[in-house]
Amino acid sequence: MRIAGLPGPVCNRSSYDDKSDGPEDETTVVEPEQGNVLSHIISQLRPGADLSRVVLPTFILEPRSMLERITNFMAHPETLLPMPEINDPVERFVSVVKFYLSGWHIKPPGVKKPLNPILGETFTCYWEFADHTKGYYIAEQTSHHPPKSSYFYMAPEHNIRIDGCLKPRSKFLGNSAASMMEGIAILRFLNRGKGPKGERYILTQPNMYARGILFGKMKYELGDHSFVRCPELGLSADIEFKTKGYFGGTYNAIGGSIKNDKTGEILYELSGMWNGEMMIKDLKTSKKEVLFNASNAKHTPPLVRPLDEQDERESQKLWFATAKAVKERNHEVATDEKTKIEDMQRDEAAKRAEEGVEWRPRLFRPVVGGPGGPDEGEEDLDWILNANIDGSTPQKQTEQILAVTPILRGQAHTEKNPIPPPHHRSSSYASTKSPTTSHAPPPRTGDNDLIDFGQNDGARDLPANLHPTQAVKEHPEHQKLEQTLRETSTERKPQGSPLIDFQDDLKRDLPAGNSLTRHDTETSDMDEFVDAEG
Repeated sequence: MRIAGLPGPVCNRSSYDDKSDGPEDETTVVEPEQGNVLSHIISQLRPGADLSRVVLPTFILEPRSMLERITNFMAHPETLLPMPEINDPVERFVSVVKFYLSGWHIKPPGVKKPLNPILGETFTCYWEFADHTKGYYIAEQTSHHPPKSSYFYMAPEHNIRIDGCLKPRSKFLGNSAASMMEGIAILRFLNRGKGPKGERYILTQPNMYARGILFGKMKYELGDHSFVRCPELGLSADIEFKTKGYFGGTYNAIGGSIKNDKTGEILYELSGMWNGEMMIKDLKTSKKEVLFNASNAKHTPPLVRPLDEQDERESQKLWFATAKAVKERNHEVATDEKTKIEDMQRDEAAKRAEEGVEWRPRLFRPVVGGPGGPDEGEEDLDWILNANIDGSTPQKQTEQILAVTPILRGQAHTEKNPIPPPHHRSSSYASTKSPTTSHAPPPRTGDNDLIDFGQNDGARDLPANLHPTQAVKEHPEHQKLEQTLRETSTERKPQGSPLIDFQDDLKRDLPAGNSLTRHDTETSDMDEFVDAEG
């Protein structure tokens, strides 16, 4: 059965949808003047340097938010939807591995970095499938220091639910930059398993590397080990995304295995290219076949409500002017527009601190884990959708999902816990809106990858009130939280301020005179990275 999204002008497509399917060049050739800019950036990234704010050229930016980029994970419904109906447990697990590997090829050419979501930013979208059912996606930036992007996906008629939290953490390694992709996703088949939460698959992500950021050609790589585990079935997959060594190996290679955790038996071997053909070998029969071929795979971007129906803090509307300037390669305007949004966020934090207002996510609540807790075993999610999606039928589940926040075109906005207005709102969207903005999709320019250069690594706990989004408190801990937000933010700058905000975690992550080495398990090459010299 062919699964596809609905065509037509009823809604915006994802804001970065272009011919991003199949094998592509992951290299960006840095022009001489661009190289000078990058050299200037890296020269500030030595141990002891002031890393408060650094300009990043627009050629490395992607015109959409991280919250929207996560939808790449669900963009191959033809691999996602059939999984719960596979009766054989091992075959079902293999289908999950296939689904997991199917989305990494969705990216624009070169090295691109999505916009960092601001605290409380949200993004919703949906997929319309060929069988006239839908899949729904809700995401919110639930923490700013450290950054956490929480998301929810569900296809009620297909008994599929995904809860996830992405926690990127940045490292600079001389001529390379790494985004360490912490956090997990929990995929559930609600028609399987013994309990009400169904059969669970716990997924992690590979790390992402930008090579050549100081000189030469910029190159995007996925690296390190990621895992797929199913506690109910006792099966796991260890997948290695291999980085190229200096003297051998190749780009974009994967390797791995699927094993029975109860017996330790290796059932399958995985090999191939994550942006091309991936193979699976049955070790009992020695039969080898194609698991997924990304070379000719066509992904299905989600549908998004028109901009005129979106709230000011929804990703596409919030970043409209910034994204427009990035697409037009207008770095000065992109810098100014992004600075307006970041200044707005700092104003809001300062105002909450003055008034003793505790900030709470609107759509997600803290996970209540531990023995006997309702979210036992899901502690690494940190936040989970603040709604019970437990209807007895797919129709009732859909009603529960749509009651959380608007997802479909024309759906009314029922704000239960509004965010108090800041000193001023960004007028980015309103000042650049055209009469046809809400009806015509943005220019199609390709789906996204992730290289995150601007994250803060400090772990700070948020208070755990499950219900009110905004509660006026006098408790010292609440005031301490807001003070922490102000202290970890960079101070306000005039409109000429640079575009990208590098936070204190980069100081901690810079290797102080030590090199970092990575070993390729297939070629035995040693890949060594050292800090850039001035």
